[in-house]
Amino acid sequence: MPERPEIDWYDTPRYYDLVFDEDTPLEGHFLEAMVERHGRSRGRRALEPACGSGRLVVELARRGWRVTGNDLSRPMLDYARARLREEGLSARLVHGDMAELELAGRFDLAHCLVSTFKYLLSERAATRHLERVADLLVPGGLYCLGFHLTDYDNLRFDRERWVVDEGDTRVVCNIQAWPADPGRRRERMRSRMRITEAGRVHEQETHWWFRTWDARQVRRLLRREPRLELVAVHDFRYDPEVEITLEEGFDVLLVLRRRPD
Repeated sequence: MPERPEIDWYDTPRYYDLVFDEDTPLEGHFLEAMVERHGRSRGRRALEPACGSGRLVVELARRGWRVTGNDLSRPMLDYARARLREEGLSARLVHGDMAELELAGRFDLAHCLVSTFKYLLSERAATRHLERVADLLVPGGLYCLGFHLTDYDNLRFDRERWVVDEGDTRVVCNIQAWPADPGRRRERMRSRMRITEAGRVHEQETHWWFRTWDARQVRRLLRREPRLELVAVHDFRYDPEVEITLEEGFDVLLVLRRRPD
């Protein structure tokens, strides 16, 4: 069997978007519910570090938010701009590193979901990211941060699979995580996509590394940015009525609030 070509899935934003788009309305509803419940700012300015294909940029713009998105992938940003144009919506999209967030303005809500935070591969980068989010939030503003925690005792390969159909396009996506290296705090990842489009099939795969976090490591990180207080923990069901603790979670969604100056 021929090898799958190595293609960064961020360079094929439509296929990436199809895989992750299903929960977008649910995520939008959850973010607004968190603002209503925990936010102390009543503005509607939103920031999405690592906004990718723009699915949540579009969703929040539809809901009346003034949205700024930031991403390192130019193909993703181009795709997000096209989605906005197609829907007659507007947002500010900025090319840049989520560790530095070199942006002007202040925000009432920031959010970064589906483990994108784990691309920050050092403690310094993760800490800097939280510092910059705190700089950019108004007092009482919220940061909703979602990612997978790591069980360092788990020595199995973890796999997830999605099958998505849209028109004459089918995307089958398999993601595999190798057992974590607790010393280096790294987790090897791979996605494999099989795309069938108008009867033609092609395959591609992407490899990358994530930084790993358990509950203790997360709490230690949060202590480094005292301007952000943890006010709730949820999971990837995006149910505003169901809260969990950090220690019992795997897919965790942290709701952080900017303390008063």
